[in-house]
Amino acid sequence: MREASPAAAAVGGALRRGGEGRSGGAGPRMESSDLGGRQQGPIWHRKPGPAARRGVIVNIIHSVKGYHSKTIRFLNVAFDSSGDSLLAGDHQGNIYVFDLNGNRFSLVQRTMQACTALAFNLRRKTEFLVALADYSIKCFDTETKELVSWMRGHDSSVSSISVHGSGRYAITTSTDTAQLWDLDTFQRKRKLNVRQSVGIQKVFFLPLSNTILSCFKDNSVFAWEFDTLHCKYQLPTPVEGSVLLYKVFAVTRDGQIFVAGGKSNHLHLWCLESKQLIRIIQMPTKVRAVRHLEFLPDSFDGGSNQVLGVLSQDNIMRFINIETCKLLFDIGSHEEGISTAAISPNGRYIASVMENGSLNLYSVQALTQEGNKPPPPMFKVVEDWSKCTSEANKLTMRVTSGRPEWPWKSKGSKIQTRLLKLQVNTSLENKENELPGGLNKKRLQALLKGFGEYPAKYRMFVWHSLLQLPENYLAFSSLIDKGTHSAFVNIQNEYPIKSRKLLRVLQRTLSALAHWSAIFAETPYIPLLAFPFVKLFQNNQLICFEVVATVVVNFCQHWFEYFPNPPVNVLSMMENVLAHHDKELLQHLIKYSVTSQVYAWPLLETLFSEVLTREEWLKVFDNVFSNHPSYFLMIVVAYIICSRAPLLHCNQRADFEYFFHHRNNLDINVVIKEAYHLMEATPLDIHPQRMLDDFIPLTKGQYPLFNKYPKFIVDYQTQEWERIRQDEIEYLRERQLAHELEAKAQERKAEDEAWYRKQELLRDAEEQKRKMLLEEEEKLAEQRKRLAAVKRELKVKELQFLDASRRRFLKYQQDQRQMELKRLDDEIARKASMREQETAATVQDVEVRRMELESQKQLFEQHLIKDQEAVTKEMKEEVDARRRKVDLEDHLVQRLMEIDREEKQKAQIVAEESLAKAEQKRIDTDWRLQALHKLRHDDQDREKRYEEIAKLLHDNRVKEAELLKAMREAEEKKWEEVIQKKAQLEEEQKAAAAADEHRKQFLEDKMNDALELAEKLQREDGYFERLRDLKAGRTERGVELQQVPRSGNICLNDLSASESSSHMSLDRRREELAWQERELMAEVRRLRQKLTSQARTRHPPTRVPATKWTP
Repeated sequence: MREASPAAAAVGGALRRGGEGRSGGAGPRMESSDLGGRQQGPIWHRKPGPAARRGVIVNIIHSVKGYHSKTIRFLNVAFDSSGDSLLAGDHQGNIYVFDLNGNRFSLVQRTMQACTALAFNLRRKTEFLVALADYSIKCFDTETKELVSWMRGHDSSVSSISVHGSGRYAITTSTDTAQLWDLDTFQRKRKLNVRQSVGIQKVFFLPLSNTILSCFKDNSVFAWEFDTLHCKYQLPTPVEGSVLLYKVFAVTRDGQIFVAGGKSNHLHLWCLESKQLIRIIQMPTKVRAVRHLEFLPDSFDGGSNQVLGVLSQDNIMRFINIETCKLLFDIGSHEEGISTAAISPNGRYIASVMENGSLNLYSVQALTQEGNKPPPPMFKVVEDWSKCTSEANKLTMRVTSGRPEWPWKSKGSKIQTRLLKLQVNTSLENKENELPGGLNKKRLQALLKGFGEYPAKYRMFVWHSLLQLPENYLAFSSLIDKGTHSAFVNIQNEYPIKSRKLLRVLQRTLSALAHWSAIFAETPYIPLLAFPFVKLFQNNQLICFEVVATVVVNFCQHWFEYFPNPPVNVLSMMENVLAHHDKELLQHLIKYSVTSQVYAWPLLETLFSEVLTREEWLKVFDNVFSNHPSYFLMIVVAYIICSRAPLLHCNQRADFEYFFHHRNNLDINVVIKEAYHLMEATPLDIHPQRMLDDFIPLTKGQYPLFNKYPKFIVDYQTQEWERIRQDEIEYLRERQLAHELEAKAQERKAEDEAWYRKQELLRDAEEQKRKMLLEEEEKLAEQRKRLAAVKRELKVKELQFLDASRRRFLKYQQDQRQMELKRLDDEIARKASMREQETAATVQDVEVRRMELESQKQLFEQHLIKDQEAVTKEMKEEVDARRRKVDLEDHLVQRLMEIDREEKQKAQIVAEESLAKAEQKRIDTDWRLQALHKLRHDDQDREKRYEEIAKLLHDNRVKEAELLKAMREAEEKKWEEVIQKKAQLEEEQKAAAAADEHRKQFLEDKMNDALELAEKLQREDGYFERLRDLKAGRTERGVELQQVPRSGNICLNDLSASESSSHMSLDRRREELAWQERELMAEVRRLRQKLTSQARTRHPPTRVPATKWTP
């Protein structure tokens, strides 16, 4: 007998109080709910507590009221992956979903036929699979209530549906076949067929693995690899005396224990890791056959379930402990029997289909009565089975009911029990100290300080509560489904672990961490950090991953900010604490160049796993998980301070490195107490608690984002690793190619050497054969000589015999010849007569043949004549056709010649026309050049005349000025004689005519200048003719102006009018000249008018004939 530890008793009390706090008061009344014709509504109106009658929360029935009232029987039930929703189907095809947390039910589908199997743990939470009576499987959506897919392929009723842990694949089993389905595409991937004589019992996935287990009716059990579908192993045949026909099966959540039962009260327990039958459990005698097996999950057993539910032929489901073989509780009775049952994955509910067709929902908490009973005793009764002879009896354990009896205690033995009094009043405690599972952090810390560690039995449960693990099955499955990360494919080379299972779990955990955050694929010490937890939680990979992730998020804060270097900031915090509490030790370390990367970082990156034993490590992390994350750093400093004596004697860097990488003779309890002292005595300004955040658990549903690291460095390292990996692959490929070439060269060399050796052997053999042949030839020559002598003797004897026989033969031949001659004579006579007869007949035949030939000859001649005529006719036609063809060809040749001649004529005409055109253009060009030269010559003459006119005009102006002067003088002399007046008038007229000529000449000069300029500008654009016409028009207008009679003021006015009309077409420069000229002419007219008015006032006017000035 072993006494229960005080810590276990204290934790047990805490657990009981937590259970009491959760349990609520409710009457023992059982709630009943009738679905009736409702499609949705509440499940119960008042949810019963754990003290309900026999643990039944609610009894659900589906009755139809009418002329014939009846109850529709439920057939199958299934829980979802969370365990909070229940799916149930009845024999009319109605599928209901029961939300146990929300207290709601809803009708999601009417299939109109009975369902044979259900599955509600698919990857898409709103979808479920239902196997129907027509051998088909359908997938429906509970929200949209629509058909998602329809799968066919079975030829008999589907008895079970097994869904992979990822929810992406499903196996449906019938008696003749099992089929593997892809639930993303709803296509069948594989099909398992067996002989009809064997039959299939069940095919299902093992939890948390990629293994498929198939159980057949001949008791054979095979395990298959899911990816390749290769057979991994087969369970051996059970030992003699224990054989039973397997009908039902169950597996623990960690996939380690396999239980099988059938038409017997025995259950076989197999260890799938060792593939051995480890135990045979004998049920009570009332049990004659087992109809259903299912394990009761527990959140704190790490997946190694201990409680097994056994439904027997008496419709009672008994729950037993497979380790102690104790009957814990049972459900159902002979009056209210159970047909089938399902247990929720979280272990809170049991749903059972009753024999009367109703559905019962049980509370596991009420059945186990955790809140009212103490923890089980820490002892087992050892029984002596030495009298049993068979191996089967050695394995068999009987299931007993009732409480175990305590063994007899001697008077001399005293049990000392240490009790720790706890404060019962929890109303003053902070809500932050409340943990899942009804525990309180302050109470646990008090227990820990009192006993130094948690009891081993409750340690995992306490850690689970302290770390507040969310158990995100789906998120973890999605990380696992991504496969092995490339960074940890060859981890066995770097960490050669003997246990393949442990190595596989470590590889999966590290891969899941790397898929969660890329930094963990590049962190070299992450395997060292995770290995202790992997070794501790190797049977539950989910808990292992979440514990490591929680440790990284909370207790490894700021570790990755200086990646890939060690966390300098964290090491500096510990160095400051060490400097404050033990300056001498720090100076000693600094003296020998021992930095915090030597004395602190090895302890951090390995989590003390190199320097502590398993028990010490567990004790340390009991305290680490129960305190602030800064306590982890303090315990490192405490370890260094407690090791100051050996460290002060070290003076080599290698000694320091060895010390912090190997176990040392150090009391871990002293280290833990020193760590608590450091937590209290360290000033706030250097306390790590000021820099580190409080504990934050992982989020439920999805894991939090972890990106507290220099992403660019990780990305760069990832790219570099990928480049190095590609280079390494290329190098390995080239090395492989080189090895292959070298192997081929060696092989070729070996082949050549073998060939040469073979040739040498052949040559030696040939020489030996030649010698043997020579010897044989010599022997043969001698034998031939002896044979020739014998032949000669025989030949002589033969010649003698031949001579005698020849003489006998000659005689015989003479006799034969005589007889032959006689016979020939007779034959000749006979043949002569026959020849004569044949000759006569032949002559007749020849005559007939001659006549036939004659007739044939005539007929042939007729045919020949006809053929000759036909040939002649054909020849004539051919000759005519030939003649026509020749004529046609001659015609074509003549036509071609004519066409050629016409083409030549056309070409000649075109050439002549082109030549004529060219000549004409040359003539036109010459003519234009001559006309241009002539016009230029005329222009030059005209310019000369214009110059002379301008000169005369200038003289006239001078004379006019003199005339004006004379007129002024004459005006002073007051009038002279009439003849002088006439002379003066004639001079004035001459002066006016000269002025007119000067003005006209001036205008002509300016016009000619403008025309020449325009002619030069427009000559290339083809405007020469227009300019010439314009010039001719101007000349004609000038002639007309010259022909206009000039008499007094009328001539002057007309000229001014024509001047103004022609002046409008000139450019601006000519306008300025014309303006000056008009001013001058206006002044002249004013002067003339003045003189004329003075003359008229003095003398009467006389008639003067019209005159015309000519140059």
